[in-house]
Amino acid sequence: MNQRLLEQAGLTSSEARIYLSLLEKGSSRAGEITRHTGIHRRSIYDAVERLIQKGLVSYIKTNNRRYYEAVDPARLIELLREKEDNIKQIMPELQLLRKFSEKKKEVLFFRGKQAIKTVFDDQIKEGKEVLIFGDAVNVNEIIKYYFPRFDNQRIEKNIKVRMLFDESARKEKYLKKIPLAEVKFIKKGSKAPASTNIYSDKVSIIIWEENPKAILIKEPSLAQGFKSYFEFMWGFARR
Repeated sequence: MNQRLLEQAGLTSSEARIYLSLLEKGSSRAGEITRHTGIHRRSIYDAVERLIQKGLVSYIKTNNRRYYEAVDPARLIELLREKEDNIKQIMPELQLLRKFSEKKKEVLFFRGKQAIKTVFDDQIKEGKEVLIFGDAVNVNEIIKYYFPRFDNQRIEKNIKVRMLFDESARKEKYLKKIPLAEVKFIKKGSKAPASTNIYSDKVSIIIWEENPKAILIKEPSLAQGFKSYFEFMWGFARR
């Protein structure tokens, strides 16, 4: 048990056995440590040297012979504190690495009519087909004057849109006026003023209220999952 705990504290198996041997037997020469631990004499010297560097073993010379002694076990606590201090020193660098990793998976939140335009500006910037499913909402009534310009930019960059709505949206005349758009309908049975837009490696979820809100997620595997779901539903939908 003691050896396992010492190993958990950072000692190798050989170091732990040697340290425990010296605690038990007291001052010992390398040959005596070998007989007591069963560790090969050649390995004893390497392990003891590491223990000396860690401040857990000291030695004295008598008649040109080395006698090794275990240092007070309280030194183990100091070793753990030193490791903690070392980790604290490099913590800013570790946190910076984590931030770089997080940038690969961005989640952005938007609130308000002006802020929500950022999501659609991003679709123009990406220049890829946009897949939309949800309930049909006449967005021109919520954000006036923006979408005619947005559609013109889509036309210029040939950005096509496929939209999947509930059957109840068939009566909406404005859907037929959206350029470069293909619309299909499917029976969902429930309605909510929300839509999901999938494009490039991003997914945006938009709540179309008087004060609209949106979440924009940049995560390739999530976007691919939504695309697969969209294509599955698209296959069942009707024009």
